[in-house]
Amino acid sequence: MASASDTITPAEGVIRAPRERLWYPYLLIAPSMIMLVVVSLVPFLYTIYLSFHAAKFGRVTDFVGFDNYAVLLTDPRFWNSIGVAATFVLIAVPVEFMLGLAGALVLNQNVRGRSLLVPLLFMPTMMAPIVVGLLWKIMLAGSWGFFSYNVLERFNLLEGTSVFASPEYALYALIFVDIWQWTPFMMLAFFAGLQALPTGPYRAAAVDGASPLQMFFHITLPMMTPLLAVIGLLRFIDAFKVFDTIYILTGGGPGIATETPSILANKMTFEFWNIGEASALAVLVWLAFFAFCNVFYQVAKKRLNAF
Repeated sequence: MASASDTITPAEGVIRAPRERLWYPYLLIAPSMIMLVVVSLVPFLYTIYLSFHAAKFGRVTDFVGFDNYAVLLTDPRFWNSIGVAATFVLIAVPVEFMLGLAGALVLNQNVRGRSLLVPLLFMPTMMAPIVVGLLWKIMLAGSWGFFSYNVLERFNLLEGTSVFASPEYALYALIFVDIWQWTPFMMLAFFAGLQALPTGPYRAAAVDGASPLQMFFHITLPMMTPLLAVIGLLRFIDAFKVFDTIYILTGGGPGIATETPSILANKMTFEFWNIGEASALAVLVWLAFFAFCNVFYQVAKKRLNAF
């Protein structure tokens, strides 16, 4: 027979249960948070540490304060990389955005063969960057590549050399490859958003005699704004820090014509062994994106009601 001291009163059970529920969510997310701290936060903090020290050829020596930042900000090569990345982003992302939205609107019209077309659209995005790079390196190779021979050579756009060896056209070729790879992703993301929109507002607008164009600007775009803002921001960030396809196709060349900050940081680290300046470059890019994302969030929240 249990003693009176062994029994649990209802009041004790009421008190203990909330405490267990309070810690339970933190226990669930603890593995992910620990992993993020180990693989993201700790390396980032160490990068900040390196950016304030003279770190060359694998040796971290004296504290130099902001000298690495000062040298970097007066380096024309750094500003050239920023200009290359800005050109890449300002051309590729808007084109991907508009083509993706237009394609999503077409897919939303119950076109024939949509069930077969949608899985096929995943193929460019699902390809590994090295596969995309090798594919287009062959397609645009010299005068014998499939695309080079049938388009560039036939219309006398570029003769006797690869487009990736041309200082004038190499960056635009990379932009074309990026558009080819990521437009289907934008299209499918916007198509999923269109499929999730409620049909009630469209029925009411049709009763009132609204045209398809009026429905698009006054119903579809306002309701799609949160998705458009988030996808556009993520794609902007990803395009600015693109590394793999540029590294495979041009390596930043010819010269520095396609050298983005990611490529420049890689060269500083593994070719010049100037780890201090490379760390400063990484921190500056992070600060720029941190400021940009905060401004974008505030503007999108207040003016577009996107968040």
